[in-house]
Amino acid sequence: MECCHCRSAIPGPTASSRRAVLLHPDGARRRLLVPAPAFWGSASRGRLVSFGAPPQPRCHKMYVPGFGEGSPEKKAAISLQNFFNYLAVRIVLAQLESYNREAYVELKEFVSRNSVNDADTFCKKLIRESPRHKALAMRILEVRSAYMKKDFEWDNLKKISFKFCYFCLPWCMCRWLTMPTQSS
Repeated sequence: MECCHCRSAIPGPTASSRRAVLLHPDGARRRLLVPAPAFWGSASRGRLVSFGAPPQPRCHKMYVPGFGEGSPEKKAAISLQNFFNYLAVRIVLAQLESYNREAYVELKEFVSRNSVNDADTFCKKLIRESPRHKALAMRILEVRSAYMKKDFEWDNLKKISFKFCYFCLPWCMCRWLTMPTQSS
């Protein structure tokens, strides 16, 4: 068996096991095979003995409810992909404006009709529009990939994210502590 967060091993069942129902952190009931010695004092006597909590997984991560489809990191990666797609569209539009006015007008018109919020949907629609739009979609995908690999400052993202988190917290706490209390 594995921990649902970090996939670390939880001691598995033995040959003679019993089923137990445990509560998962999300509140759902899960059936779990528990080794027989956990339920029975000895195989010959066959009586129930008390035992402590089930073995805890060796997971040091926080449980985040509501991310059944993936981890918070996966959700952040999807958001970044959508953001990079938006940036690539803006970059391509700026490039086309200076040397290919016709393609610029076509892409600008397409962007006004379709949302750039979902990168995959946007690119699929752009590819299906026409052969000329397909070339624009390939250009956007190339720019997106190049920007992610070469120009985006990943270390700076981490540094700024931590800075916002750590500087905002004390400010919010001071603000909360200095707020006047309302008496009933």
